[in-house]
Amino acid sequence: MATVEQCEQALRTLAQRLADNDPSRRRAGFDRSLTCTIRDLDVVFSGRLSDGQLVDIGRATTNATGNAQVRLTMTSDDLLALVDGQLKMASAWATGRVKVDAGVRDLMRLRSIF
Repeated sequence: MATVEQCEQALRTLAQRLADNDPSRRRAGFDRSLTCTIRDLDVVFSGRLSDGQLVDIGRATTNATGNAQVRLTMTSDDLLALVDGQLKMASAWATGRVKVDAGVRDLMRLRSIF
């Protein structure tokens, strides 16, 4: 099991990777609130997807998850594996290792970002 600090660092690494993406891959005007619940650590991180970038990452209260437009749920080890490229998002979602709660249009836009 990874630590809370490792999970936060993984999210910051993901944010940097998105910021480094070619601007043509970014989704201008795509602005959504996001939470990432880490089941095994009982911690929630929040952030904002803004024009294809992940910003304002920090810890959130557990009850903040219901207000987010995009909600991810996974274990700490799965988060690290996703960010490290050892686990693909599509297979993690298909096998239930990662749960994604978002509107259909948001899912399509997320797919083009990641």
